[in-house]
Amino acid sequence: MKRHLLALLFCGATALAARSADPAKDYFFQPGDRILFLGDSITEQLQYTNDIELYLTSRFPGANFFFLNAGIGGDTAHGGANRFKAQVLDEKPSKVTINFGMNDAGYGKFNPSANRAFIEKTNAMLKMAKDAGVRVALLSPNAVDPRVKSNGAEYVETQKQFYAPLATCASEFGFPYVDQYGITRAAQDRMAQDDPKAAKAKPYYDGFHTSPPGAMLMAHAILTGLKSPALVSQATMDAAAAQASGTECTVSDLKASASGVSFQRLDKALPWALEKDWLPMLPYTNQLKDLNWYGLKVAGLKEGDYAVRIDGEEVARFTAAELAEGVNLGNLTTGSVWKHGQELFKAIEAKNRLVHDRFRGVHLASIPNWLADVARERKPAELEKRLVQITAAQAKVNELAQPKAHAFEVAAVK
Repeated sequence: MKRHLLALLFCGATALAARSADPAKDYFFQPGDRILFLGDSITEQLQYTNDIELYLTSRFPGANFFFLNAGIGGDTAHGGANRFKAQVLDEKPSKVTINFGMNDAGYGKFNPSANRAFIEKTNAMLKMAKDAGVRVALLSPNAVDPRVKSNGAEYVETQKQFYAPLATCASEFGFPYVDQYGITRAAQDRMAQDDPKAAKAKPYYDGFHTSPPGAMLMAHAILTGLKSPALVSQATMDAAAAQASGTECTVSDLKASASGVSFQRLDKALPWALEKDWLPMLPYTNQLKDLNWYGLKVAGLKEGDYAVRIDGEEVARFTAAELAEGVNLGNLTTGSVWKHGQELFKAIEAKNRLVHDRFRGVHLASIPNWLADVARERKPAELEKRLVQITAAQAKVNELAQPKAHAFEVAAVK
């Protein structure tokens, strides 16, 4: 009877751990949010936005987020304001990120009249959103990279002045503001010292359109700017005492000795699965300690080196001292946990190809005047038809994000 009761208690703890963690009540993104990304070509690239989707879906796998992208290459705040009702509000989002300003500032010297127009149209979008009950995260664009972009040294200074009023705009409407420019500029100033010819850390292909490392840099800036949580989960154990505990995870079936431990771990969330080409950007994003802490701490081991294995595959090596201090497994690029995240990322990319085809093929379809009446009649039905496909793909993404139990082993290396 006692053994049966213990088994029931263990099953209850496992079921509890399997429920995903909920966002804090004051976090910008909340369960059930319908999130739309609005911007220019940097948004339409589906790079930093995909990375943000991956983070949110991984960290909150029970939140059932839904994502759409309304980025248009070459667009400005003027264009965004003009299409805000049809391509944003009519999609019924609960949250919107607005990322305009790269094209608005003109890629040259500061232009006061262009800046006034930019702020006027930005305020117009914020007012429309507030009147519709939609929350906005207002973003300044990323800083251009003077190492790569022609006239970048001039334009990066123009950007600073051009985006300066955005914080006040957001504040006046009660919306959060992320100074993406300031965060990415600080990172790029460090890159210029460490890597003046952009041989290793190159965030943007042409100085402003993102490469995968630059997309991660942008996503990191936006997510940390919105105070996204750092902790995925933390497993802590004392090998000498054969004791274990978990934060945002359940640790069970612990076997411990001075030369290693093994255990089962069931997390409430997945770590943000790194792309391998993100690695050169880690020194400029705090090694993702502020966004992707997937912790393991093992005290009571004898001195020496230890292999960490997940489901039988070695993923990292640490010293006993490092394990006693605590290590972050969030930045792995191998192993079954990472592969799960990569599978999720591929599903997000596939879903967003449907999103992009719907946006470009229907919202932005080029219709001759003599078919305008037919288009007006058929467009809503076609948008809805494709939305059904996207909704099904999003449901598969959210299902794929559910965590699985894994067998961990920390063993002395002979």
